[in-house]
Amino acid sequence: MRDETPEEPRPLRSGYTTGSCATATSLAAARLLLGGERSDLAQIVLPKGQQVPMRLVFCRFVNGTDGTAGAEAGTIKDAGDDPDVTHGALVFARVALSAEPGVRFHAGPGVGTVTRAGLTVPVGEPAINPVPRRMMLDHLTELAIEYGYSGGFEVTIGVENGETLALKTMNPRLGIVGGLSILGTTGIVRPFSCSAYIASIHQGIDVARANGYRHVAACTGNASEDAMRAHYALPEIALIEMGDFVGAVLKHMRRAPVEKLSLCGGFGKFSKLAAGHLDLHSRHSSIDLRLLAQWAGEAGGGTALQAAIEAANTSQQALAMATEQGIALGDVVCRHARAVAQDIVPPEVAVEVFAIDREGQFVGVAQ
Repeated sequence: MRDETPEEPRPLRSGYTTGSCATATSLAAARLLLGGERSDLAQIVLPKGQQVPMRLVFCRFVNGTDGTAGAEAGTIKDAGDDPDVTHGALVFARVALSAEPGVRFHAGPGVGTVTRAGLTVPVGEPAINPVPRRMMLDHLTELAIEYGYSGGFEVTIGVENGETLALKTMNPRLGIVGGLSILGTTGIVRPFSCSAYIASIHQGIDVARANGYRHVAACTGNASEDAMRAHYALPEIALIEMGDFVGAVLKHMRRAPVEKLSLCGGFGKFSKLAAGHLDLHSRHSSIDLRLLAQWAGEAGGGTALQAAIEAANTSQQALAMATEQGIALGDVVCRHARAVAQDIVPPEVAVEVFAIDREGQFVGVAQ
């Protein structure tokens, strides 16, 4: 368990991706095989040129399942101050030498295998993304040159308890079975960037498209997902868990459009989208009760209702007051949210918006 956040503010600490961990451990294991150098530190170069020393918890010789000699090294994933599911996990690499030049990757315990088209890695391959593969290939190629080695490497990446950790990610829905993905584009985890979450949103859309689905529903949480599943009988693959990152969905539509995009979320969150916010988290946007009051007035609400909404404690209270007076504030919010979304996506993407209450019932719609 992480320590509690200190009372005194401090700069947020960056960490390193699973791709960086895989690179450091595979390099250390290969160096042990080629040069007999056992170390508790591995120095790697990140994609943008930063040199990073990574601490190892072990680096040792092992025997492969076929009796051949190999080596393995492990490190503890440090995500810094980012709320990452893999923070504190043991990432390890087992390396064996082969006569065939090049680097071949294998999924070890806790690393998943791709079973659906649409991801950046082909079906049947271990879920090790392109940048981590390139990082390992570059480091191992340089190591081979250093030692005058003309053969290749068999690299197996694993994550301790990765199969259980993967259940907390979107991997099962993406068709990545058996564990986690080895991720990273820069090698660095920026605190609260949530880049892995956004990447999984993009992957979810790509997988749905690659498997022939032209209608997807992006939902803020479990209740909205259940509502869409019941309303349209959509399969899991067409349901995109976007959380607060509606902007990630809308902007990705420019590169990966579908025919129909359904957005479903809580009334309060979608009132933020209606006001033009693309990150719906409370850190980045807030509910504008004055704007809700104005929209209630446009829908026929009197000045007393508008004043009451402006003075409300929550958006749910504002909605309840409007509903009591027969004002379809939910529909108005959805129409404004749809207009914001439609301005971002390509014209060929038809957008519809559904707002739900805390019980998961529809309180507004714009189609």
